[in-house]
Amino acid sequence: MATRVIRDPDDIGKLATFLSARTKFPLTLTVTQGVSRRPAQNRLAQRWYTDVSRQLGDQTHEEVRAFCKLHFGVPILRSENEAFRQSYDRTMKHLPYEEKLAAVQAFDLPVTRLMTVKQMTAFMDEMQRHWAGLGVRLTDPEALKYEEEFA
Repeated sequence: MATRVIRDPDDIGKLATFLSARTKFPLTLTVTQGVSRRPAQNRLAQRWYTDVSRQLGDQTHEEVRAFCKLHFGVPILRSENEAFRQSYDRTMKHLPYEEKLAAVQAFDLPVTRLMTVKQMTAFMDEMQRHWAGLGVRLTDPEALKYEEEFA
């Protein structure tokens, strides 16, 4: 799967050239407003999964990650990404909660990797609101910047 970011009108011509060079058809194109999540957002989310896992002590990093994807990420993508909504509703929506959670973890359901910067920000805001409400202290993004700088 190829991803192209269109930042200005000149990029449309480059996309047309790229598409015309493809030899296998049919193709399905999905247009998403915004740009993909940032690597720094991804690193911070991964750190937060670990923070939650360590502080609660009854869930692994991967279990926390699956929980967050299902509870915070899926609703965001279902409301803003029609292709995701159709796929999720067809394959997952009918499952009982525990089976959904297990499937998200077992199959590494793509959720955050499909998000734009704005969607990932909303996802992380929801994570912070939820876990802080349970008394979990999440790594401060500013502190993580300094940690990475001096590592």
